[in-house]
Amino acid sequence: MTPKTNRRNFLKTSLMVGAGLFLPKSIALAKSNSSDDKRIIVIGAGLAGLSCAYELKQAGYNVLLLEARSRPGGRVRTYRDPFADGLYAEMGAEYVDSSDEHVRKYAKEFELPILPAKQYDGIYVRGQHLSMADMKSGKVPLPYKGIEQGKLFGQEAAYLQEWIKMVQELGESSKEVQALDKMSVAEILRKGGAPQDIIDLYIYTNATESTSIPSKMSALNMVLANSRTSAFSENTEEGRILGGNDQLPKTFAKKLGNKIHYNRAVQKIEYTKDQVTIQFIENEKRQSISGSKCVLAMPLSVLRRIKIDPLFSESKMYCIRKQSYGHVMKIAMQYSRRFWDEPGSIGQRVFTDTPLRRVYHFSIDQPGPRGILLSFTSGDDAKKLGRMSEERRMGTAQKSCAEIWKEAPQYWEGGVTKYWNEDPWTRASYSIAGVGQKDFRDILSRPEGMFHFAGEHTSIHRASMNGAIESGLRTSEEIIKS
Repeated sequence: MTPKTNRRNFLKTSLMVGAGLFLPKSIALAKSNSSDDKRIIVIGAGLAGLSCAYELKQAGYNVLLLEARSRPGGRVRTYRDPFADGLYAEMGAEYVDSSDEHVRKYAKEFELPILPAKQYDGIYVRGQHLSMADMKSGKVPLPYKGIEQGKLFGQEAAYLQEWIKMVQELGESSKEVQALDKMSVAEILRKGGAPQDIIDLYIYTNATESTSIPSKMSALNMVLANSRTSAFSENTEEGRILGGNDQLPKTFAKKLGNKIHYNRAVQKIEYTKDQVTIQFIENEKRQSISGSKCVLAMPLSVLRRIKIDPLFSESKMYCIRKQSYGHVMKIAMQYSRRFWDEPGSIGQRVFTDTPLRRVYHFSIDQPGPRGILLSFTSGDDAKKLGRMSEERRMGTAQKSCAEIWKEAPQYWEGGVTKYWNEDPWTRASYSIAGVGQKDFRDILSRPEGMFHFAGEHTSIHRASMNGAIESGLRTSEEIIKS
């Protein structure tokens, strides 16, 4: 974006890029052989479908991948063209934790270096600016009642000790522990004596990561996370692929070649005892293709809109229809000067209770005076922003940044948002452990006849790129072993 670029053109370009209008269409599929009793059809070219198809192709299987979008990657989405000076921003899946073995395995195989992320160094809550160092040392108190001073995340643990002890004494699979799934996070915290401030703080810490709100999140999941000491914290080590996370799905796609067919929105799935047939739209016409097996690697928020004949088992269909998802939005803001790096700044990566929630310097690997502040917001804040026009969203973002960095307005150049709940091929954030859904993952990941099920909602590493790939590897192994 040059200095002469106005905001209207910036947003127009951004929306076109976000819609994928500059990407080429794939070759016609309708002209190919529509039936193959050895073909394996994978639906969804997110990381789950890509990794599954890649491993099946490597093993010599005849695999075909259908994708509704004109690009690979699903919820991995890197925006480039809207920004100046070669800047880019991750508008979807972003972080690669130190324990994300599957992402790191393929990043190494494809020679994609991972850039460590900066840790949180600033806090802006209840109108107060705090440095993370001052908060940790106890020099400046966090303005919430009932908390343990010196830390930001994990404040709920003090009010869960009764149930954490129960897990340790009775085991995770005990009836008493499993019964916690009937309670929400908000309910169990109140039962444990937590003041409202603790619940409020949880909204901006761990509930933001889950993209939901405490009243809709399973207490069981929270208690188990705390008993395993694996909950997200200000010390979690994160990173991202240098140059853009979209390089990972693009590399998968390149290696799959003509096995991927884009712009094929599936409308119906039907099957007999020995054949599955997929109906989809190609060049505005309904077409079909058949195979011996099918991997469903799309979000359930999309799958539940597709006709399935005959229906899967009652338990599978129930989980498909009821699986909980949150709300999530990314906001990228380009400034002509990196004021957040200068002396006196609250920090480069700031935790807030503003509608932006997490705001951080994204362009740390890019030279030049310009930079991008990226926001990750979720839950009710994302939902409220999602109802606004793009202009109002950016106005809210500008106002919030001005609260955090008073000099921000004078360097503003433009911005763009991505609200995943309005994306037609996602319609949600990622899956969450909802109240009463403790068995959902096991049921959703279970094969049924010719069908195998992938996606982060089926993974033991829920809500992550690592989980998506793990599920793809699991389904490919299921098929190979069968």
